[in-house]
Amino acid sequence: MPKCCLFILILFLITAKTSAQLRLPSIISSGMVLQQNDSATLWGWGNPGEKIFITTSWNYKTDSTNVNNRANWKIKIKTPAAGGPYSIILKGNNALVLTDIMIGEVWVCSGQSNMEWSYSNGLKDIKEELPNCYNKKIRLFNIPKTTANHQQDDVKAGWEICDSNSLKTFSGVGYFFGKKLNKNLNIPIGLINSSWGGTPAEVWTPENVFKDDEELRLSSSRLQSFRWWPKHEGLCYNAMIDPITKFTIAGVIWYQGESNTGNNNTYFKLFTTMIQSWRNVWKKDFPFYYVQIAPYKYGFNNVGALIQEAQSKAMNFPNTGMVVITDLVDSVTTIHPSNKHDVGYRLANWALAETYKQKGIVYKSPLFKSKTINKNKIILSFDNVQKGLVTNGAITGFLISGENEQWYPAEAKIEKDKIIVWNDNVPEPVHVRFGFGNTSIGNVFSKEGLPLCPFRTDNWTVDQSQLK
Repeated sequence: MPKCCLFILILFLITAKTSAQLRLPSIISSGMVLQQNDSATLWGWGNPGEKIFITTSWNYKTDSTNVNNRANWKIKIKTPAAGGPYSIILKGNNALVLTDIMIGEVWVCSGQSNMEWSYSNGLKDIKEELPNCYNKKIRLFNIPKTTANHQQDDVKAGWEICDSNSLKTFSGVGYFFGKKLNKNLNIPIGLINSSWGGTPAEVWTPENVFKDDEELRLSSSRLQSFRWWPKHEGLCYNAMIDPITKFTIAGVIWYQGESNTGNNNTYFKLFTTMIQSWRNVWKKDFPFYYVQIAPYKYGFNNVGALIQEAQSKAMNFPNTGMVVITDLVDSVTTIHPSNKHDVGYRLANWALAETYKQKGIVYKSPLFKSKTINKNKIILSFDNVQKGLVTNGAITGFLISGENEQWYPAEAKIEKDKIIVWNDNVPEPVHVRFGFGNTSIGNVFSKEGLPLCPFRTDNWTVDQSQLK
């Protein structure tokens, strides 16, 4: 009898077992996506001392492990290159059969509302996707909003094929990210959405981080309370991240920061500490690609600009990348830009270029590199401008100052990959700011179409007074 037929026969014979001692977390189920070319972890619960046998249909190999005295078991299985669908048989005192399993790339999508935003929130670009979004090679795992005072071992969610029903409540950014990966790589993509609108980064960071860091603990204590989302350290991490940290992933995409404008002075430290804490628990230095927050009219001067600055600085942290979206803003009076399509695609370009090493992809926005002063002008140089810079009109968004810290709107002109700025009222300039302000939107781009990242050359105290 051929091996495939024998495997199907075994599946049929053991599905009659009804004992429920051998159990799995919800993320280990039929329809899931396992990370390709890796050692994927399977885990669950059973009777102490029980021996668990695991047989996979991609190689018909059987591995085994034992349930420990806490009724837990865990095993790593080798996964092949992308493909599927496959099946897995798990046999102990009872048997479980997992079917329709795909092997591919698995990404976690997390953050606050701009990551959470979906068709249910009125996203037009997702509405337009619904008639043709069915794709068996994109699987969605949508974790509901949950908190816990202690780390949890499971979540109430399930894997679903991407279709017009499952997509309606799934992250728009996450979907477009996964869609582009699926198209360019031509392999299955698993997307795990774990996001909650309004949440500060503190709730996504393990609580023990704050016990060991007085600065972060004091900063967290100053967060304002709201009725719609938690603010205490670790609450979302415990319930929405820790339960999946044994599941093997390729990386994380992140869109958050708006709710940390009130304690922006510690955001860089908090954000990079959070990234490292996740990597430590996953035991993997996975890529972490994130979105710089968009211009928005906050109630205090420059608080959004300072979060943007912290996010720019975080690109120096290993294996990270940042998408700039100042050009994708509908209005500075809405904190939710509607264009999630381009946000997701720009994140995907980071992954395609950096994680999957695809060539010819332009994915990095121009970044300030250095300045030189020539009489009454400042000459700015940039990274990521191989073909030069362009603008779509008179250049806006630049400010210039002398030693007196009085800022004036600057005139500017592009000369290939450099920008020259000046103001006749500043005969001895020392510093420049670009796009630095809650609502400032510049209009300088690389020739490939990516916006210049906001920056400042000074380190002076920034006005954060309340708007009147």
